[in-house]
Amino acid sequence: MPKEAKARILINDLLQRSGWRFVEDKDGPANIALEVNVRIKKAALDALGQDFEKTASGFVDYLLLDSQGFPICVLEAKSEQHDPLVGKEQARNYARSQNVRFVILSNGNLHYFWDLEQGNPTLITEFPRPDSFAHFHVFKPNPDALVRERVEADYIAVTQNPAYRSDPRWSDEGLRDAFIRDTELKFLRPYQLRAVAALQGAVGKGQTRFLFEMATGTGKTLTAAAVIKMFLRTGNAKRVLFLVDRLELESQAWKAFVRLLKNDFLTVIYKENKEDWRKAEIVVSTVQSLQFNNKYRQLFSPTDFDFLISDEAHRSIGGNSRAVFEYFVGYKLGLTATPRDYLRKIDPARISERDPRAWERRQLLDTYKTFGCESGTPTFRYSLIDGVQEGHLLNPAVVDARTEITTELLSEQGYAVMQENEDGEMVEQTFFGKDFEKKFFSEETNRVFCETFLKNALRDPLSGEIGKTIVFCVRQDHARQIVQTLNQMAYALFPGKYNSDFAVQVTSVIADAQQMAASFANNNLNGHTRFLEGYISSRTRACVTVGMMTTGYDCQDLLNIVLLRPIFSPTDFIQIKGRGTRKWLFSYEEKEGGRTEAYAKPKERFKLFDFFAVCEYFEETFDYDEVIALPPLRPSEPKPVDPPPPPPPDGFTNFGPDPLKTQVEYQVPVYGMKIDRKFFERFEDQVKAAPEVRTRYEQGDIKGAEEVVVATLFNKPEDFFDLQKLRKAVQADRRITLREILAKVFGDIDRFKTKDELLEEELAKFVSIHKPDALHMPVIRQFFKAYVTDGGIRKIVDDREFGRLADNAKVSMSDIKSLEGWRDVIPEYVKDYVSLNAFVA
Repeated sequence: MPKEAKARILINDLLQRSGWRFVEDKDGPANIALEVNVRIKKAALDALGQDFEKTASGFVDYLLLDSQGFPICVLEAKSEQHDPLVGKEQARNYARSQNVRFVILSNGNLHYFWDLEQGNPTLITEFPRPDSFAHFHVFKPNPDALVRERVEADYIAVTQNPAYRSDPRWSDEGLRDAFIRDTELKFLRPYQLRAVAALQGAVGKGQTRFLFEMATGTGKTLTAAAVIKMFLRTGNAKRVLFLVDRLELESQAWKAFVRLLKNDFLTVIYKENKEDWRKAEIVVSTVQSLQFNNKYRQLFSPTDFDFLISDEAHRSIGGNSRAVFEYFVGYKLGLTATPRDYLRKIDPARISERDPRAWERRQLLDTYKTFGCESGTPTFRYSLIDGVQEGHLLNPAVVDARTEITTELLSEQGYAVMQENEDGEMVEQTFFGKDFEKKFFSEETNRVFCETFLKNALRDPLSGEIGKTIVFCVRQDHARQIVQTLNQMAYALFPGKYNSDFAVQVTSVIADAQQMAASFANNNLNGHTRFLEGYISSRTRACVTVGMMTTGYDCQDLLNIVLLRPIFSPTDFIQIKGRGTRKWLFSYEEKEGGRTEAYAKPKERFKLFDFFAVCEYFEETFDYDEVIALPPLRPSEPKPVDPPPPPPPDGFTNFGPDPLKTQVEYQVPVYGMKIDRKFFERFEDQVKAAPEVRTRYEQGDIKGAEEVVVATLFNKPEDFFDLQKLRKAVQADRRITLREILAKVFGDIDRFKTKDELLEEELAKFVSIHKPDALHMPVIRQFFKAYVTDGGIRKIVDDREFGRLADNAKVSMSDIKSLEGWRDVIPEYVKDYVSLNAFVA
């Protein structure tokens, strides 16, 4: 097919997919979608022949019209071998002649959206929908107004309470602190004002992407609120999308923006306002909810948001989640607590590309590149050291504690034991720190860990009880065991104070785990303390988790963090450690006989119990001012975990002959057997009838919903549901996941996407992130699809045995040469970000 004709087909398909339809008018073929028209000027499509770009009367342009028939956008089309940007000036002149502000440049593979009144063409992967122009057309950004906006310490406070200065308690310096605390007024600190000023300076230089690198506890959300207000107030944004990477952060961000900005702007969570989110100025969402099944491409147009903010940017747009971020045009701000140079002692030339540290290094480099900071210098930086030096944050007291066994586990030689193998021979087996609670189990070691923590934990300065604590374990079973041990010890140490609620498990398998984490922060988990009557502090003192309560979890009165596992991710360690760095004022009022006496003590430090030399591993510079000698632990060879006993016999085992009597063979038709078609319907009915599955799914606990389905519905008598049978029943041409099945059951998707649709979406993500040139795009498309779907081609490419492609129908030697540098970029991207299982039939 000629490249001109192929580009025409691709562009027409994209227009129709975005809601534009062709109709006839006096000037030739036209297009109407909803109430909006697309007109093709100069020539009819059918008369183009082999030369798509040129006709007897000039160049072909698509003219998009609004419901009143007025032009709103020019689409300049180029053939596939040309970069769309070559038509930039041509489109500019045509747009001016039509008095049009917006331009789309496309060659069918690459597309750019261009607002002539601001900035440069921006790469997009979908065309804007007709209704999105109504929002974007009235958007008149004024960068100069943003640069000139005066932002002072009370920039947020005046939104919360415009008349706060006239309150008598503000005028009285003796009452002012209590007034601020009681009314929850928020004032920007000097470094937060410097962050806003740095962004204003970047806008003044024509930049549209910004990155704030601010340590945990320094108020990134408050700073973001000030930036959001500045953009909305100056007319440089009409709608803001705030992306987070966890459900608890979604709710936390929404509450913060409501508390800080509700008097001026409406904030909504997208999943709770799917029908009327356009009424809000601030929309909060998890990136996962938009990324699943690539819903963001169906739910939104690229022009629906004028300003995007990525909270914990190293996570929320890590990997190909960045495709969600890049889908939208407009200003972009990233917030991160993870400095780029945390891997400064790693030589990228000396570590394997599959090493987790290499992957993390690429992620962080991608984060800085995404926000225009390739040099490694963010728009604004405020480190943990800065916060500690200026008195805003705390460093931990590290408790480095090791048992005899863990000392050997952490050594280069490891911990060696003799075990009997399958042949009855005694062989030596060596374990290391990473094997703890995975391959190596020791109940006694866990007991000593708990005992050491309880004896040395920081206490609440007012009640004297164990300070609030988060314990990080290896896995769910490990967390359960630690909770049981801590509760048994607490019951003996503090009679009458706890009823198996000193410690609780807060992990993904626990119902309402997110609410439990929130209650712990709000000091009402399982009620209030029994140590000091009337003191508002949580009765539960230790939350034991695995992967929750890390990024963005805010519990300012936390006094202890316990690491009962090795940590090899620098990002995870920085985030976990950051849970304790915030300052706090412990306060209590004692009332007796009409007299009230107030007590208050500040949080001066927190303890980090490091049982696996994590701090040493990352070569931190903290003062290790407390190293505790543990009681000796008698070394003993760990016993391997016994496998579960075999299932009991069903009552009869046949030992005699059983010859074949009849044999019938037939081909199942393409539409499947009736039982296959009804099988999925029965499964849908049972899932909908299971309240726990629905509750967990609607709360966003997808993993929990899946686990309930597997435990309660799979492999049960009568239907014996399992994934393989369900996949067969829906007759998909690829491997459907249980998450997709649940999404179909509960109406989040109306059908299962085909393999080719998924391939196109994965390719679109790759294009939005790596932005290939038009010359390479056709062969990139061909190679990308072949590499993802064909294991044989993957092996040839990975082994670099390209000669074996000489007679390959999908990818030829000529294609490999044409790819040039993309030959290595595509396989690396696919290995990191594309789930190949989804493309297996």
